[in-house]
Amino acid sequence: MLIPHAATAQGLHQTIQDISVLEQMDLLMVLIPGGSFLMGSPPSEPGHKKREEPQHAVQVHSFALSRSEVTFAQWDACVQDGGCSLLDDDYGWGRGHRPVIDVSWDNAQAFISWLNHKTHRTYRLPSEAEWEYAARSTSSGAFHTGPTITPMQANFDSTETECPPPRCLSRRQTTLIGSFAPNAFGLYDMHGNVSEWVQDCWHSDYNGAPSDGSAWQTQCAENRHVIRGGRWDNDAQHVRSASRSWGPSLSGTGSGFRLARTLR
Repeated sequence: MLIPHAATAQGLHQTIQDISVLEQMDLLMVLIPGGSFLMGSPPSEPGHKKREEPQHAVQVHSFALSRSEVTFAQWDACVQDGGCSLLDDDYGWGRGHRPVIDVSWDNAQAFISWLNHKTHRTYRLPSEAEWEYAARSTSSGAFHTGPTITPMQANFDSTETECPPPRCLSRRQTTLIGSFAPNAFGLYDMHGNVSEWVQDCWHSDYNGAPSDGSAWQTQCAENRHVIRGGRWDNDAQHVRSASRSWGPSLSGTGSGFRLARTLR
């Protein structure tokens, strides 16, 4: 299913049939309107790191992004069809509509290859720029909620800072997708829950980064790819829209992913 974002569909919450495989998997794609934004963070933002510099203008074309992170149920459908390896450790938290965890970048690519074969479409990981643009939605603050975020708005560990309950909370596990209000683009869990792979390989800062929203895949740090969004056991600074880290392509402790699709 492809869901037009309200800003581009005059507020109508209609769905457009995409492909029956996605319907069976309950995998919904949201239309993200194109636009420009300032990528990265200023030194004045709490939690800012040099790896988020320099801030730079990026023009993003419209694209589709999955409304939620890929779930265990969706991953297990790929396993049952022979397209993916079994990820049997759910830490005892449950599977189903929880986001799949401990996915490597290579694992994510295997799922995408399987899905593209099944649907005859071209799904992919989002670029790092697309991911941050979608996470921010209409906000230029540290979070889509503005300059601050609470554990009532996302799944992260807020116990590392002094805070009165209920602002001080750590669930110590993932939550079901869609447990918190979506951002202005209609996307769930862009902050916390599980960290998310993007297509880009790792660079230590943004010097030389593309300005057209495409994935940066040249002059790469060997076998390292970018991870975004933070996860359930990270503090608020590590689930900011601009926060970025990396992981080895063959390992994915605590990581998941969501799908993108080019529309032009």
